[in-house]
This record gives sequence, structure tokens and C-alpha cells, in this order.
Amino acid sequence: MAKTGFVYHPIYLQHETGFHHPESPLRLLAIRKMVWDGPLRQALVHIEPPSLPAAVEPWILEVHSLEHYRKIKEAVPLEGEVQLDPDTLVGPFSFMAAQMAVTGVLTAVDRVASGELNNAFCAVRPPGHHAETARPMGFCLFNNVAIAARYIQKKHGCPRVLIVDWDVHHGNGTQAIFYRDPTVFYFSTHQFPFYPGTGSNKEQGAGEGEGTTLNVPLPAGKGDRDYLDAFERLLVPAAERFRPDFILISAGFDAHRDDPLAGMSVSEEGFEAMTRIVRGLADALCGGRVVSVLEGGYHLGALGKSVQKHLDVLLR
Repeated sequence: MAKTGFVYHPIYLQHETGFHHPESPLRLLAIRKMVWDGPLRQALVHIEPPSLPAAVEPWILEVHSLEHYRKIKEAVPLEGEVQLDPDTLVGPFSFMAAQMAVTGVLTAVDRVASGELNNAFCAVRPPGHHAETARPMGFCLFNNVAIAARYIQKKHGCPRVLIVDWDVHHGNGTQAIFYRDPTVFYFSTHQFPFYPGTGSNKEQGAGEGEGTTLNVPLPAGKGDRDYLDAFERLLVPAAERFRPDFILISAGFDAHRDDPLAGMSVSEEGFEAMTRIVRGLADALCGGRVVSVLEGGYHLGALGKSVQKHLDVLLR
């Protein structure tokens, strides 16, 4: 059995998004209940990131502008919620939670890079893959996975990072940050056309980064077989050519057939099979080094079951 880390901190529940907002603390409670109340609790290595969020600022600024960082910090209210855009809200503890989300992911990277753990799943919020260099959007404040990619390169000396994003929404922020960067390969399956409107198969990177963005836009209604075909036919050979030193997963579970915010038909077993493919790539290409980071997933029951299947594969 692999040593698999599970990142969680109570501060993630204190990012308040308002009544009825789909990106709510209930999402993490559903995941925590699945882990805490079942056999996974004993199998996983619990990682509670250190409460030193200020130390993560320089790493956030590797990806985001100082103006963006200050905008998030200064937007938090003393009480209630403030809207940064029609979808993205912050409450009194949101800046702290966002810093700690980044800290949690970087802590997982440290443990995996050192060999202490084989891999890890980060149950963090707010999510991150829509956040651009200078723009929060789509429930996202800081781009957790993009920051982790730079951290992997600069702190751990792993020059080539593969990001696999199977969230139902295209990770426009992650793509934009690395669009001209040949050292980070971004692969995304997503419902298209759909929010945020990016992610056509013509978007393949630019300049030195041309060819290191691979989008697989899928029409509504597609399910397990369609996703697995994209992974087997497109991701696997692309990853084998790129030969990453580390793999990150933007693990959104909102392509599930029961999810209320999208129109895809993926099952829990579909997420299990996608995880198996990525785990296999990590084992073959980069010593098994993979860190998975929670993005979307808004049907609580489907989210819990899908994360369980995901963790089952990471633990094997």
C-alpha cells in the first residue's frame, strides 16, 4: 500500500461564501465524513499544514501580481460576504483560508518530493484553477496548482511539471499562467462550450510554450468512455513525450452525472479509472510523484464517493 497524504485544516471551513452558494464548507464536510468514518482514516497520512500563512506569500507572488494579492487581502470584510465578481465571494476568514490552501498544497509537495509520501490528495478550499495572475474568478482566489508547479520547480529542482485538469470547467487561469512556458504541460478535459468560455482545441500554447497546452473540449452528456478515450489516446502519449518530473492533478469532480452545475455523465468509477491512468504515468515517468488538489464538485454525495474512489487508487 502506498503512503498517501490527506491534507485538511479546519480553516478551510471558515471561507464563507454565503447562503446557498455551491462552493460551501459542506463540500469539505462531505469529504471529511467519508474519510473519517471509513477505513481510509487509518490508511491515509493526515497532513495539517503549519499555521504560518505569511511564509507562503513569496510563493503566491511567483504566480500572482502583488496587486492581486493585496486585492484579496483588502477585500475581506469584518462580517458578512463581499463579492469580487458575480460568482466569487469572500468573508472575514477567506484570505487566511486561501493562504492556508496554498500552504496545504505546498506541504504535500514537500512530503512527496522528499519521498516521505508516495502521493497526496489536498482537500482544500477555496479552489484555484480559474484564478489568473491578476484576477480572481469562478470561486477561486489563488491558483493553488499553478503556485505548486512553480514551487516544485524552484524549491525542489524538478524542471518539468505536468498538470492534469479533469474539472468540468476549463482551468483558464492555469492555462493562461503557463501558456508560453514550455516547462509546464497543461492537459484539460472539460465541457465545451461552457463556463468560462476558454479551452478550445485550437488553444495549444504560444511562443516557446507552443504544444504544451492540450485541451480536450467535450460536448455535454459525455461520460466515462469519452473521458478515458481522451486520457488513453491523447494524455498518455503526450505525457510520455514530455516526461514530467512531477504531476499535479486539478481534481474537480463536477463532471459527475449527478452534479448540479454541469451536464456531464461521469461516474465514480470513471474518476477511479482516470486516477489509475495518471497514477500509472506517475509511476512510469516520475517515481510516482503526484499531488492531487480539490477543485470543483458540488453534489455532496457524488463528491464524497468520487473522492473515495480517487483515494483508493492513490493508496494502491
